[in-house]
Amino acid sequence: MSFTTLLPFLSTLVMLIFTVWVLQRYVVRRKLHFLFWGLGLAMFGFGSFAEAYLAITWNKWVFFGWYLFGAALTAGWIGHGTVYLLFRKKWVHGVTAVLLLGSLFAAYLMFVATQNLNVAAFSPSVPISEQYRDIMPAIDAGGAVRLTTPFFNVYGLITLVGGALWSAYLFWRKRVLPNRVIGNVLIAAGALSIGFASTLTRLGNGSYLFLGELVAAVLMFIGFRFAAKPAPAVQNTTPVFQTGEAGD
Repeated sequence: MSFTTLLPFLSTLVMLIFTVWVLQRYVVRRKLHFLFWGLGLAMFGFGSFAEAYLAITWNKWVFFGWYLFGAALTAGWIGHGTVYLLFRKKWVHGVTAVLLLGSLFAAYLMFVATQNLNVAAFSPSVPISEQYRDIMPAIDAGGAVRLTTPFFNVYGLITLVGGALWSAYLFWRKRVLPNRVIGNVLIAAGALSIGFASTLTRLGNGSYLFLGELVAAVLMFIGFRFAAKPAPAVQNTTPVFQTGEAGD
């Protein structure tokens, strides 16, 4: 097994631990940002698992999940968790409805695409990120799902990276909870690393996607753990923008 083939297995393990950790916090605290983060991370983890699986053999439903979750939905769902954290307003529920309907529509379009896959182009010796373009049908031949990915990814990148950097800035300005400054910066760095690798993949260079995913998984997990550390009892823990706490 090559080093490149090993990377998605490592990412899957990290994301499994990360997802369980976040969803446990949702079970305890019942706050929706943990739920959306957990669901988005689970999608990330399935995408990594699918990459590892497709390095061994072909399965169209695994490919279905890889493209739907890995290429389309993951960033939007994780980023939406940050929206729930930062903006506890009724309009967020409307955005949730749009995200859910858009995700269902993307799933339908991906189902259509799986009926027109060029399976003959698949080779387990080539990372799926470097050959999926040859497998996926053209947009006008049943591959319209390709048009949905920018919407989810741009929304996710703006909300996750923007929200993390904004929270880091607020804690830095107040000179409180330095662990949350560091944690949010790491979260933003992780999101940017996978965003950069995904952009290269869409431009035709998928050789860095697996590494970008592993780096993103590790940085974001460390960042979330840093941000979730309890505040010292002697410190004032109420910032001006109190919903900006990544560990809330």
